[in-house]
Amino acid sequence: MEASSIARATLVAGLTVFATCVAAQTDTNTRMDEGTKKMMKSADMTFAMKAAQGGMAEVEMGKLAADKGTNPDVKAFGQHMVDDHTKANDDLKSTAAKVGATVPTNLNAKDQAEYNKLQRLSGPAFDHEYVRDMVRDHEEDVKEFQKEANNGQDTDIKSFATRTLPVLEEHLSRIKSVQSSMQGGASK
Repeated sequence: MEASSIARATLVAGLTVFATCVAAQTDTNTRMDEGTKKMMKSADMTFAMKAAQGGMAEVEMGKLAADKGTNPDVKAFGQHMVDDHTKANDDLKSTAAKVGATVPTNLNAKDQAEYNKLQRLSGPAFDHEYVRDMVRDHEEDVKEFQKEANNGQDTDIKSFATRTLPVLEEHLSRIKSVQSSMQGGASK
């Protein structure tokens, strides 16, 4: 009987250690899931902050184009940027507020430098530089918004990206058309 009692005690002790290990592993998995969730939310927030800064830059540079552009298509596109990106920026601000975030209110250093560069230009040099920048920026924006629309984890921010993506695709198509007409039909 003593051997049987010892065997039972050993079995109980072994099961207790096993259960403790399982509980610890479950706790670790739970923490990793929470950490993963925070990281995913962080990627969504990084997207939102970049989108906010990019949207502000589009508005500010659009104002310059509407004012300083010499090509009527450049002027019209600039005003289109002001109108569309102001709406998108307002949408993003309210979306960010839903998830407890505040979007930036100042241009980042790169966009400020580009704005300053455009501000110093005039005539056809301004038009060409603005169009070149808008093509490049919108190509990048479409990729980033597509990525967020497909892979975003935060449903509100993902929904914002999905709503805004067609507008950006239209902008890209339109600015490429302006670029093509400015180059006499040839594209770079």
